[in-house]
Amino acid sequence: MLPIFRVGGQLKPMLNKILGTLYGQALGDAFAMPAQVHPDDTERVFGWLDSWQAAPDDHIVHAGLPAGRITDDSEQAFSIAQAVIDAGAVTLEAAVNGIVNWYDRVDGDNSPYVGPSTRRGVNALKAGEDPRTTGLWGDTNGAPMRISPIGLLHPGDIAGAVADTVTVCMPTHFTQPAVSGAAAVSAAIAQAMVDGAALDDVIAAGIQGAELGAAHGRRWFGCSVSFKIEQALAIAHGSGDRRARLRRIFDEVGATLNVPETVGAAFGILAMAAGDPKETAILAANLSGDADTIGAIACAVAGAHAGFDAIPAADVAVLENDAVFQSYNVRSIAAGLEALIDQRALTE
Repeated sequence: MLPIFRVGGQLKPMLNKILGTLYGQALGDAFAMPAQVHPDDTERVFGWLDSWQAAPDDHIVHAGLPAGRITDDSEQAFSIAQAVIDAGAVTLEAAVNGIVNWYDRVDGDNSPYVGPSTRRGVNALKAGEDPRTTGLWGDTNGAPMRISPIGLLHPGDIAGAVADTVTVCMPTHFTQPAVSGAAAVSAAIAQAMVDGAALDDVIAAGIQGAELGAAHGRRWFGCSVSFKIEQALAIAHGSGDRRARLRRIFDEVGATLNVPETVGAAFGILAMAAGDPKETAILAANLSGDADTIGAIACAVAGAHAGFDAIPAADVAVLENDAVFQSYNVRSIAAGLEALIDQRALTE
């Protein structure tokens, strides 16, 4: 039986935000997927990238991917969500299962899309090492890109979102910058789940989450995530047209696999777009760099804040036409997450 999402034609409020987050994540990921590593190259190939496009044949990561194809950013988030739903709670074992299941699903040993920290951590897990130590070298942006379902489980509970984020980061990304960046995302989504939450409050929760998360994980190279968020926000709210501000974010904040850069840039474009999911996806694509990851993070937060009904129906249709997206049965994931939230509320 298919889950019931609408009553009297209206999407249930909690599911509106859950679906908004999951579909928002996929929107930002797939829409920004064809962007090039530098904004000059993206502009050369596409002009202003504001429509669905396949990856160019010379794309250094995504060559051959069709328009609307999600990548590891969304797949890992969905796999983590499925594992947590199956476990009935956020546990270290569920975190391990979620990432290893995804790795096996995509033949990670032979896939060019597996990030360095994830590959290192999964190989250590498969070798039988302790999942509490396998992530001690993980410092790239895999942690924040897949953490969105954890924020969904904690409406209004920033501390709870951060605590579960620490657990989920542990197997592959247990360095201070990675945990801090992931906690910024989960905390922002937790706050966005509150009815009527203002975008400024959502972003403030992200900064708070980054600071709380920085108390966890192995001390490692990397500047403050909260500083990078604030730097990006200053640019986003500053002078200049959107191209000029995007270029400043690219040049000054950064758009690489480095966690403070990724998360800072994501919050910057979220603010520039005033929280609109589609506009956030467009800005991520034209920012370039690790655009699909930045877009996935920013649009997950935007979707949590604005809700599923804020994502254009035409874009939902593009996502639902993607075979990889279809394989995750995202609406069932949303129903499972809603059930966990309801269960948690009954026990508190």
